[in-house]
Amino acid sequence: MLTITEATKLHGEIILPGDKSIAHRGLILGSLAAGKTTLRNFPGSRDCLSTASCLRALGVEVSIKQTGEVIVAGTAEKGLSPPRDVLFAGNSGTTVRLLAGVLSAESFESVIDGDESIRRRPMRRIVEPLTRMGASISARDGEFTPLKIRGGRLKGIDYALPVPSAQVKSSILLAGLRASGPTKVRENIPSRDHTERMLRAMGAGVKVRNGSVVIEGGARLEGIDIDVPGDFSSAAFLIVAALILRNSELVIRGVGLNPSRTGLLAVLKKMGAEIRVEQAGKQKFEPLGNLKVRTSALSGTVVSGDMSTLLIDEIPILALAASQAQGETAIMNAGELRKKETDRISMTVSVLRAFGADIEEFEDGLIVRGPSALNGAMIDAGGDHRIAMMAAIAGLVARGKTQVADDDCINVSFPGFDETLRSLVS
Repeated sequence: MLTITEATKLHGEIILPGDKSIAHRGLILGSLAAGKTTLRNFPGSRDCLSTASCLRALGVEVSIKQTGEVIVAGTAEKGLSPPRDVLFAGNSGTTVRLLAGVLSAESFESVIDGDESIRRRPMRRIVEPLTRMGASISARDGEFTPLKIRGGRLKGIDYALPVPSAQVKSSILLAGLRASGPTKVRENIPSRDHTERMLRAMGAGVKVRNGSVVIEGGARLEGIDIDVPGDFSSAAFLIVAALILRNSELVIRGVGLNPSRTGLLAVLKKMGAEIRVEQAGKQKFEPLGNLKVRTSALSGTVVSGDMSTLLIDEIPILALAASQAQGETAIMNAGELRKKETDRISMTVSVLRAFGADIEEFEDGLIVRGPSALNGAMIDAGGDHRIAMMAAIAGLVARGKTQVADDDCINVSFPGFDETLRSLVS
């Protein structure tokens, strides 16, 4: 149980745990490469540890040091080994979907599964294209984990994503890496591009043009050193906390500034947020920088279309910011939130209503009217790490005491969240 009380301000300077999206990909691509891949500022989040565990079960040497450095011994020469048991991905949809792409090119049979939350998440969106490429995959009820995968000789395909998804795109690209001929993935709305950037940095032939990503099969990957930037999705919670808590000033150093991840900054600035971005260079293939955030008077706005896709993980914390803004904020085209760890539209609405916010749910989004005076509440986050963190930040501006049950789920993405928060508030 996480207990939060009203704070007067948030102040300080921090470096966040590494970006888990980049860490997942570093582990997986490093395992397929020749030589050694070293990741520094590895987040140690439960999701990334699930990926590491699955790779070990496939015969990959993954050494995780207490310093936050991880060394992956690539298997380009010897290949992956058949697992002796079910590969367990825990709560990580990234682990399931990306590894499914890798396993689709293996000659052995494997089974990958996850926790109860993962067992409710849609997997047909990867089963269909990977099967078209030549893999044999069976899913529970044709849709859900566990997935039984027998790889084959894959052939490249031209595939249009029906739903914008970096995980699905990455799954297909990882299969295409070892397919015959080119594999093209077409997107109507651009999704996160960490996989394309890292593949290119490791030596794969990847071309991005006119809304399509093309990878040439048969490339040999070479291990690289990766300094994992701070996770922007984790930074989002602290950014909003600093904006809505009076007299606050926060500096976040070394955070990832990949344009496919930072849509929240554009929306918050449109709402009147005082956020200064200082570019701090580029870690070979990922931009990073420092953020300086001050308390700001926010105004309502409209979020829709491509922008909703760019900040899909940040919508719960954006809704909290909207509850403290002047006027109405409408968030639309966010139906994909209903297929996350929980139905995040319904959860965001029910949690913020418990605090006293004026918020309304509709099919693919929500409307928030502010500003609302919040009161402490007892919150069950349903095991969803982003809902739990949003509730904790709400507790900082709410009168009285807030308690968040099942707060251990936060370790899925932001280990040390509680300690970080307490070090910054007063």
